[in-house]
Amino acid sequence: MRRLSSWLCGFVLLAAATTASAKDIVDTAVSAGSFKTLAAALTTAELVEPLKSKGPFTVFAPTDEAFAKLPKGTVEELLKPENRDQLVAILKYHVVEGKVPASKVVSLHDAKTLNGESVKITVKDGNVKVDDAEVVKTDIMCDNGIIHVIDAVILPPKKTSQRPAASSVR
Repeated sequence: MRRLSSWLCGFVLLAAATTASAKDIVDTAVSAGSFKTLAAALTTAELVEPLKSKGPFTVFAPTDEAFAKLPKGTVEELLKPENRDQLVAILKYHVVEGKVPASKVVSLHDAKTLNGESVKITVKDGNVKVDDAEVVKTDIMCDNGIIHVIDAVILPPKKTSQRPAASSVR
């Protein structure tokens, strides 16, 4: 429980500092410098403008390091125009409607994402996971929502229509 308390409290200063110069979710992620792959994917998927809208949204944002954990060539395959629908589905799986701070995330068992599927949320030994990704930073406040940083790309359940690049993604 001590680790959970430090997890929730450890980012109060970061959240306060971010709130003072709040930007939208996309601008905040871009200015952080560790979400270049996510920004490129959002651009390719044409999701930049929707995530700059009023929202609010909660984004479980994978870092560049998280994308690098995917099998070699996966990101490049997903960025191809013919795989746009799959990319959109994956990116929307990282977004929940509404502003859900860490203090509320820890009490959830799941959350419905913008692609219609639900992510599983677990708390064990003070660590919070969204599906198989660990939340490593929380409560980065933005004008139109909140960002929680995760250490892996989470993938929606496979569907028949998502097969073209799915073998290289999972």
